[in-house]
Amino acid sequence: MIVCKSPSELELMHAANQVVATVRDEVVERVAPGVTTGDLDSFAEARVRELGGVPAFKGYRGFPATLCLSLNEEVVHGIPSAERRLAPGDILGIDLGVKLDGYYGDSAITVPVGAVEPEVSRLLEVTEGSLQAAIRQCQSGNRVGDISSAVQLHVEAQGFSIVRDFVGHGIGKSLHEDPQVPNFGDPGIGPRLRPGMVLAIEPMVNMGQAGVEVLDDGWTAVATDRRPSAHFEHSVAITEEGPWVLSLAEQSVVAGTAGR
Repeated sequence: MIVCKSPSELELMHAANQVVATVRDEVVERVAPGVTTGDLDSFAEARVRELGGVPAFKGYRGFPATLCLSLNEEVVHGIPSAERRLAPGDILGIDLGVKLDGYYGDSAITVPVGAVEPEVSRLLEVTEGSLQAAIRQCQSGNRVGDISSAVQLHVEAQGFSIVRDFVGHGIGKSLHEDPQVPNFGDPGIGPRLRPGMVLAIEPMVNMGQAGVEVLDDGWTAVATDRRPSAHFEHSVAITEEGPWVLSLAEQSVVAGTAGR
């Protein structure tokens, strides 16, 4: 069942997502060679709690950390570790969920650690661009398939591959709600977008082949060809005026969207 939120509920979701945005961006500022993924996770948990939130991922189906931190060929769900240090040329996917006052926020970004190869930099740009293309389709009256198709067309036109094993999702009082939001598919199909729907849209894009496999830890999903992968995500509300990107830091702008 798809739950449409009231204006007051959307404000609560905005508050939760602003905690996400604040901590996400502070984590990004701390990404540097020599930093461990465990350091970043400890910082994020402390900041989420300081801001009044609860880490949404920690304990979710047994996940042990606040952040999913995915390096290089890791697609999603990487587990932070005190032994794992960032190195120049790495890319790091940072995925954070927060619960605040009964509502969830969720966002992800992939960032370089120092300078990276040009093709890796292009992977990040294309993946983020596909998220922006998807957000532009978040108009009342459109369908979920319009979002999915926008991601796929943008990514495949640039020669990269869409991960099909994981999808975006609705979000609200639960971290994962209906509908599912694939990053591939045909326009004009799927549930119709209505004001009050909130979607966590999250393209996952591989430099090489689309296939993924889950490692023995039961969580970390990696590209089967072990080539780099990128992940970007925003929580987006459908409104009569257009998309409201709840997890966008308020001083920032996503091209082609209504900030609020």
